[in-house]
Amino acid sequence: MATLSDARRVVVKIGSALLVGRDSGALRGDWLKSLAADVAALKTGGADVILVSSGSIALGRGVLQLPASDLPLEQSQAAAAVGQIRLARAYEEALAPHGITTAQVLVTLEDSADRRRYLNTRATLGTLLGLGVVPIVNENDTIATDEIRYGDNDRLAAQVAVTVGADCLVLLSDVDGFYSANPATDPTASRYDRIDRITPEIEVMAGDAGSGLSKGGMKTKLMAAKMATAAGCRMAITEGSPLNPLKTLNNGGPATWFTAQLDPQAARKRWIAAMKPRGEISVDAGAARALGNGKSLLPAGVTTVSGTFGRGDPVAILGPGGARLGQGLSRYTADEAATIRGCQSSQIEGLLGYPGRAALIHRDDMAL
Repeated sequence: MATLSDARRVVVKIGSALLVGRDSGALRGDWLKSLAADVAALKTGGADVILVSSGSIALGRGVLQLPASDLPLEQSQAAAAVGQIRLARAYEEALAPHGITTAQVLVTLEDSADRRRYLNTRATLGTLLGLGVVPIVNENDTIATDEIRYGDNDRLAAQVAVTVGADCLVLLSDVDGFYSANPATDPTASRYDRIDRITPEIEVMAGDAGSGLSKGGMKTKLMAAKMATAAGCRMAITEGSPLNPLKTLNNGGPATWFTAQLDPQAARKRWIAAMKPRGEISVDAGAARALGNGKSLLPAGVTTVSGTFGRGDPVAILGPGGARLGQGLSRYTADEAATIRGCQSSQIEGLLGYPGRAALIHRDDMAL
């Protein structure tokens, strides 16, 4: 069974329901202290640690005495602005007795979709880790709108893991792993100790159940697992509510481990795989086979183009039946790609008025 003992770089996702009491709206101080002790133990063992933490809205909601139900965007942003200060201070006070310095890093979905922002984020996190700091990462809820939000910290944590090249991601949840059905409603549900590949059958088993203060259900955790394992990072889902949840996991506590692929992708492909696509390009069966054999995507194999994207933007690549094959960086705008779809590379100059590149998406700019 996998543990955290051999991890070089660990990302831990902490949900609002673990940090903040649902009824009281107050911080669970004893739990946070136990987590801090776990983090200190990992660092003593030589691991870098990043915490991806929810909780700012939940804390701010309590301070502002806002209702526990879903808030309008403006009130959520206001609650985040109030709660973020308290959240950062709570982590600072919990980790300081262990001699650990903390840093606050706020991100939005745009930060991973833009190459310059992505590289800046990676450089900042890498520098902090090199200095022995534990970064506390959260979505920048004070400015993010629904259009530029991750919406859940499961996928944000996976994005952070990919960005920093982590080899282990832990999602602290309200359940102790991935089950064949919802264990709260189905007494026959059984937990998977290990999942080597996320099959369509596994995806069907994922329900939408989530805690009242959190937005992520099991489907978002599977999405996170896909993203992380594709980048060479194993992932665990385990119950986080008891004290010392990381110590319990490391000692073989109940969990589901998603194994990483044998060959971790290069940093560029990790970035491409984690980006939010700006459009979609569908290909025919011949092109799909060629992509599977490591070839670039040529205009001749493209059947449809949708979305609004520019040169260098990420686009999803779909097979003949609509199945997602991967995504890549387009060498043409959406309008240009639509103009040259289905055409031979030799026809590009006549159609666009200039000699373009032969490949619409080069194999080096593609993550399948």
